[in-house]
Amino acid sequence: MALLLGQSLLRRAFTAGVLCAAAPQMASADDQSKASTPQRPAIMFNRWQEDWSVLADPRVPREPLDELKYIPLSGFDARTYLSFGANTRERFESNNAPNFGTGPNRSQNYVISRNEFHADLRVADQLQAFVQFQADYAPWKTMLTPVDRNRLDLEQAWVALTEPVGGGTLKLRAGRQQFGFDLQRFVAVRDGPNVRQSFDAAWADYENGPWRFITFYSLPVQVRDSQVFDDYSSVTAQTFGMARAEYKFSESLFIAGYYANFTQANARFANASGDERRDILDVHLNGKANHFDFDLELMGQTGQIGVEPIKAWAVGSLAGYTFADVNLSPRVGIQLDAASGDGNSKGSFGTFNPLFPNGYYFTLASYTGYTNLFHVKPSLTLSLSPSLKLMFAAAAQWRQNTADAIYTQPDIPVPNTAGRPGAYTGSYGQVRLDWTIDRATSFAIEAVHFAVGDTLRKAGAHDSNYVGVEIKRGW
Repeated sequence: MALLLGQSLLRRAFTAGVLCAAAPQMASADDQSKASTPQRPAIMFNRWQEDWSVLADPRVPREPLDELKYIPLSGFDARTYLSFGANTRERFESNNAPNFGTGPNRSQNYVISRNEFHADLRVADQLQAFVQFQADYAPWKTMLTPVDRNRLDLEQAWVALTEPVGGGTLKLRAGRQQFGFDLQRFVAVRDGPNVRQSFDAAWADYENGPWRFITFYSLPVQVRDSQVFDDYSSVTAQTFGMARAEYKFSESLFIAGYYANFTQANARFANASGDERRDILDVHLNGKANHFDFDLELMGQTGQIGVEPIKAWAVGSLAGYTFADVNLSPRVGIQLDAASGDGNSKGSFGTFNPLFPNGYYFTLASYTGYTNLFHVKPSLTLSLSPSLKLMFAAAAQWRQNTADAIYTQPDIPVPNTAGRPGAYTGSYGQVRLDWTIDRATSFAIEAVHFAVGDTLRKAGAHDSNYVGVEIKRGW
């Protein structure tokens, strides 16, 4: 989450291009000029990581409204500027069985619409102020949850300071902000649903060579939507803090670990309720080599809910091999996940809390929560073109402990499943098409069919079907 990493890399690339052009070359002057011309930045997941100071170079091709993408504020420093931008995401969803059809919300066809607007102020390479607003709607959705609609509110508003310290770089950030780690299994921006997760936080990180250290304390923002600008955070509702260390062995091998503390008032699970405090240890390893890629994350949780001690755990893993020399470059993948459930014993409470999941780690349908489960999912991904990918997957799921419930996203128990016999939850098939139309626009279609097991069927559930069609555009 380095605030100005992209800027630093871009500046080095520009400098290298200038030095290269100054040396004797066989290429023409036009070729040299093209090689040294900075490129327009990509539209990034975190918009505050984009560096629009490249528009100070008159050789960079212009697009409409560039006068708002780069407003210079200094006559001698091109990196002091103001930039405006926006995102929109429209997704049509058809779901015939939310919560496997066990609740009152039986079948729906609706749109979720996310619209974001931001302003980014830079002062040299030292100071950054970022403000982002959101306006999220859910037309035709009859039963709304807090992650469906937020008609107008402050999504991010923070100030960051960057300073060289002891051979490394120290970055301090304070205000309303968003952050996610690793594959965002457990700490995420919550990009899957309509309303993203923000945090009112104080953040510090220090980078030196292959090392990076991060610490923060935050109050997760609660979405209210009774009126505009009414989202809030409260130390009595939730708190979340972390101390994290990262080490990069190489560009293709990375390890990280952290301790975190999470508190929540009046938490409710299938087998316990009360004020919740969790102490969390997490280790994450990610790498790729020789067409093989893998990702492994382990988390343990202790603490207390009500008067009951907590002992919970989770494992997440992805691995795959890409046949790069074969037509369509097929990638064969396997996903293995597990999370503890509660055994209903008096010694401890074992239900894992997935904290702040991204909402699409399993599927966009949100049929599955990362609680009390074993999950096995083989997949095949085909690269139909450089911009078009097609993925097929099939998965099976079981409960880790039949004394606990079956859970949907994020940790909602399905009624009448706790303590019922039968570990098998069900199986699902998934098909997804992703198309990168251009540098600012993407399109996706996803379809999921979930065939429920006997435990869900006896609880009143039935097989579930989901289709999502999504288009995203950034400016």
